[in-house]
This record gives sequence, structure tokens and C-alpha cells, in this order.
Amino acid sequence: MTAAIDLQDTRSGIRAHFQLSFGEFALDVALALPGRGVTALFGHSGSGKTTCLRCVAGLERAEGRLEVNGELWQDSARGLFVPPHQRAIGYVFQEASLFPHLSVRRNLEFGLKRVERRQRRVDWQHTLELLGIEHLLERMPSRLSGGERQRVGIARALLTSPRLLLMDEPLAALDLKRKNEILPYLERLHDELDIPLLYVSHSPDEVARLADHLVLLDQGRVVAAGGLRETLARLDLPTAFADDAGVVIESTVAEHDDHYHLTRLVFPGGAVLVARRPEALGQRLRFRLHARDVSLALQRHDDTSISNALQASVCEIAPADTPAHVLVRLDAEGTPLLARIARRSADQLALAPGKVVWAQIKTVALLG
Repeated sequence: MTAAIDLQDTRSGIRAHFQLSFGEFALDVALALPGRGVTALFGHSGSGKTTCLRCVAGLERAEGRLEVNGELWQDSARGLFVPPHQRAIGYVFQEASLFPHLSVRRNLEFGLKRVERRQRRVDWQHTLELLGIEHLLERMPSRLSGGERQRVGIARALLTSPRLLLMDEPLAALDLKRKNEILPYLERLHDELDIPLLYVSHSPDEVARLADHLVLLDQGRVVAAGGLRETLARLDLPTAFADDAGVVIESTVAEHDDHYHLTRLVFPGGAVLVARRPEALGQRLRFRLHARDVSLALQRHDDTSISNALQASVCEIAPADTPAHVLVRLDAEGTPLLARIARRSADQLALAPGKVVWAQIKTVALLG
């Protein structure tokens, strides 16, 4: 049986359960993911991220079930398996894999021609503008930079009008300059397209910048899954014990101070000042607070060079990866925060769940 079966149109989201073994490695995952936005599959090398993505694409024949926004693509119990070429997916690999003998235009037309005209839901011109590649149409792939090739590869995948876009570490083969070149385009995909995206990465910065939803994989199992903000703030996950533990906050540009060259960002629970930003008032901006850059005090201090402080209550205290430190999860009027402080300091401040403190923020890491 090869044709996809339509279920209720009102059912949205991605629901999957896969079981697959390769020698000593076994994948056993159950996923219930949102049908919109960016879901990051995150974990160390060998955790099963790419294998899971290939199961979604049908490139690996796992046992299980897969439903994408109301359309059933696999159900082993019923003998249903929609082959990869009949799944409405766009797949972007680490390498763009463009046809070297075809121009950019003809590479893109190859993707477009895979879809009947009446079924096309992604516009040619909009795709060119979205990825900034209109000026590249007559070039051959050999004359493109790594970032340009990847943008063309993403455009080709989009022009197949996919119901689901899969990206397997699309920035892994690029240097830092090329990564910074392409990330704004990926953010535009997130903001402007209503196509769910599964994004495989082992880069915390990429995940923090792009994802709405996070799935943490380890040894072929799902360790945790949920909204990015809430999941990053959990203390019971391996990511919380890494040096780059922290939270991601969505803010709005509220004010520009031209005298001090500062911008004020507001969010539920408070505000922070950052170096002057070019964004207009009212524009959304995402930033990251590393736990190591948050210190705690019982009172607000004005006699310090740290200008950003948020009042918050202690939710939980847990050991860090060294016996000298602890991790403290805080709540600032609904915005979760993490602080990594000395265990001695936690005892001196008599920290305990419910205690109100001031979180002093040394550095704000802007994303985008």
C-alpha cells in the first residue's frame, strides 16, 4: 500500500513512534510534536538524531507509526508504508548536493517540477526573495560559496511544496562566517512560512536561535521534549550540567537611548538594557542568558556596574557538574531563569524554594 491516507483535517501535529536496531545501537522514540514552527532534535553525536530524521523521511524502514498534520505516512500494524518519494517532504542535508551540471535556475526548476502545478503551495518569486538568491540564478554550483549553495539547496527543497521540511545539520559544513550569513535566512523561514520544520543539530546556539520546541535525544531515546524555554530551564537534564546551560527569552524592543547607545528589551518578568540595536520599536528579539552569567543577591544593588537585575523567586536548587557549584532555577513572573553559583554562596544566602532574590545579569547574549 503506497498512497497516503487522509485522516481528520482538524488533527494537527506530528506523531511518531519508531523502533529500529543497528548492531549495538537501538532507536526507540515516541514523539508528539507541534504541527507548526521549528522543532530541534538535539543531542550528542550518536544520539539518534539523524536516524530519527531518516525514519520520518522513510529513508530508514523502522517499525512504528507516523502521522503528519492529519496524514498517515506509516503504520506497521496495518502494513502501511508511504515510500519516500511519495511523502510531501523537503530534505536539506549537510551538503547541498546540487546537480553540478545544472545552473541554479535549473536546479530550482528540478524541485519545482516534482510537484503538479495545481498542488504547488510555495511561490517561486517569494522563495527567491526569502533566501536572497535571485542574483544567483544563472550561476553554476561551482561558482557559489558554501552558504550560497546551502541557500539554493533549501530553496530547491521548498519549491517541492512540502508539508514537512527536514534539515540535517545544514550548517555543519560551513565556517563561522558562512553560518552567520545563512542563519538570518533560516530565521526568515521560521517567521514567514507555515511549514513545520524538524531541525537536527548538536549546536546549542543554533537551537537557541531557531527552535520553538526541543527534543533531547540520548542513546536512541527521548530524554525530554517540550517548549524550548521550559525545557532549557529544567535541572534534571544533561544539558543543564553543561557549561553553556541557560535559558532563551523572547523580548520586544521597547526603547532606544541614543545618549548611552543602549536599547531596552522588555518581556514578562522584567527588562534588560543591551548595546544599541538597529531593530525598530516593537520588533521581537530573542536573547539567551547563560546560567554562568547570572549572580544572585537578596537586595537590589545600585552600587554596581551590573545594570540588569530581575526580581525572581527560587523554584529549585540542584547540584551542578562540580561539587563547588549548584544550579538554581528561578521564576521571574513566568519567565524561567537559571543561575550557576557557588554552593557556599547558596548556603550563605540561605536559598530555598520560594525565597525572593535579585538575579543580576552580567551578560546578555543576543540571538540574531
